[in-house]
Amino acid sequence: MVIRMKILKPIPGISQQQNASTARNDLPVLKPFRYSNPSGEFDRILFSQWLGHLPFWKISAIFALILIWPLASFAQTGFNMVNAFEALWRWLPFLMSKGFVLNVVISFFTMLIGTVAGILLGLGQISPVRFLSRTCWFITQLFRNSPWLVLLFIVMLTFPFEVEIAGVVFSIPDWMKAVFGLSLPIMANISEIVRGGIQSVPTGQWEAAESLAYTRSQTLWLVILPQCFKRMIPPWMNWYAILTMATPLVSLLGVEELVTLSRQAMESENNHPELLVPFFGFALFIFFVYCYPIAKLTLSLEKRFTVKQ
Repeated sequence: MVIRMKILKPIPGISQQQNASTARNDLPVLKPFRYSNPSGEFDRILFSQWLGHLPFWKISAIFALILIWPLASFAQTGFNMVNAFEALWRWLPFLMSKGFVLNVVISFFTMLIGTVAGILLGLGQISPVRFLSRTCWFITQLFRNSPWLVLLFIVMLTFPFEVEIAGVVFSIPDWMKAVFGLSLPIMANISEIVRGGIQSVPTGQWEAAESLAYTRSQTLWLVILPQCFKRMIPPWMNWYAILTMATPLVSLLGVEELVTLSRQAMESENNHPELLVPFFGFALFIFFVYCYPIAKLTLSLEKRFTVKQ
């Protein structure tokens, strides 16, 4: 009797043996060398871990130092900290409704565009078509390793201020160009999350689907993506928190968000030095209040969805 054994073929775009270059391209960026992930465990989320693990007493101490530091200059001017906080209170509705709301809008639309484009780019990286996979890999690495501010300047200076379509002129505001500029690095990092999440699923799942005569598309959408989707949520939320903290970069390009309007408000109050701590301290506080719950939720989801060995 002759026993025939089937030799499993490598899975294009998935098998590590076939994609040695992909295997060497680790998902995290600048991960400390002491972190080593066992096979199948999703990568740790460094930014959210740092933010989510901050104890309350350290947070209180930081804000206390911010408030106490200017006391040394009270005697040098007639404009004291009480006047500075009164000025902040007058400008607070304007800073929130016209400033911070725009930061949130920019982060939301940037994450939306970056997620959609990143998913397509990540799926392209695992394509069995070599030209497509290498092109998507190149685009991912290009925007993933480019300075965000440089990308913002390129987009802001090259995009037109208005577009004419069928005789109708549409103006493009600066904040929309900022959204597109920030979506480029987000797209690249989401692409790596998608690629890493798909490749974290054991290849046995692909082989089992192949034994059921599933096509590659059916295997991807019905078997693989439902399993790795929950693994992608924590790093996706981590990048949203990082993006929200990075939105003040657009103030350097003239977009009137929270930081820009804070500077304008201080100029309207005669640029007293005492205004710096209340106004910029409020900006620090409101970003922290917005991002801290996201970091805590990210940590809880990471613990819940960690693959057990």
